[in-house]
Amino acid sequence: MATELKRPGPILVLDRFPELRERLLELLAGLSPEDWDRRTAAPLWSVRDVAAHLLGGDIGMLSRRRDGFTPPGKPIRSNQDLVDLINGLNDTWVRATRRMSGSVLCDLLAHTGPLVDAYFASLDPFAPGEPVSWAGPDRAPVWLDLAREFTERWHHQQQIRDATGRPALYEPRFLAPVLDAFARALPHSFRDVTAADGAVVKFQITGRSGGCWLLRRDPHRWELFLEASGAPSAEVELSEDTAWRLFTKGLEKNDAARRAVVRGDHALAAKVFETIAIIG
Repeated sequence: MATELKRPGPILVLDRFPELRERLLELLAGLSPEDWDRRTAAPLWSVRDVAAHLLGGDIGMLSRRRDGFTPPGKPIRSNQDLVDLINGLNDTWVRATRRMSGSVLCDLLAHTGPLVDAYFASLDPFAPGEPVSWAGPDRAPVWLDLAREFTERWHHQQQIRDATGRPALYEPRFLAPVLDAFARALPHSFRDVTAADGAVVKFQITGRSGGCWLLRRDPHRWELFLEASGAPSAEVELSEDTAWRLFTKGLEKNDAARRAVVRGDHALAAKVFETIAIIG
C-alpha cells in the first residue's frame, strides 16, 4: 500500500486577531500628523487610507457576513467581476473616510474589532465557507477564509509600519500563519502549468517564520504537500521579507526573482513569482 504523503494542516488563527488588532491600535496611537499622510506600498493610499481600509473590512464583514446584508450591485459572474467590485468598493470607501481624523478611525477600529472577533468565534472552522479566490474557485473551509482575513490585517498593518519606519511585525506568531496561508495560493497559481506527472516544485521560505512546501503535479492538478518522493524538478528559496511582499504585490516579480535562489528548471520555477495572494 502506498504511503499517504503529508499535507499542510489547517491554519487556526482565531486567538491571534485580538492581539494583532491591539498591535495595530498601539501603532496608530503613536503616529504623528505627518505619519498619517505618508505614502504606503498600496498604490495611491496614505497611511490614513490603509487604516480606513481596515475599518471598511470590519464593517463589510459585519454587514455582509454576520448580518446577511447584500448591497445593490451587479452580480458576480467571474473573478474579474469580483476584482472590479472590490476595487470599486475600496475606492469609494477610502475617498469617503478621508473626512475622518486618525483618532476617529482608531475609535471605530477599537469598536468594530471585538464584534468581528465574536463573529469569527461563532463559526465552525471546518465547515465549508466562501471561496478564497486566490486559492481557487471552490468553497474553502472556514479556517482558510479566516486565515485570509488574518493575512489581510497583517499585511496592511505591515504597510503602515514600513511607511512610518516602525519595527516590522515579523514574530512567528503573526508572520508564520500569514506565509503558510500565502503558500496555499500555489496550486491555483500553477493550474495551467504543464509538467510531467510527479514533477515537484520545492518552495522554501527562510527565516524564523518560514517553512517548506512541495508542489506536486498529479494527473489532473497540482497539489501541495509537506513531503514528496523523488528529487524536485525546481526549487525556489525566498526570504520571509521577500515572500510576503511578492504575494501582496509589494514587490515586482522580477525584483523578487533577483532576490531568490532558484535551482533546477527555471521555467517551471518562474510561476512562483507570478503568484498573488490578495484580491485586486
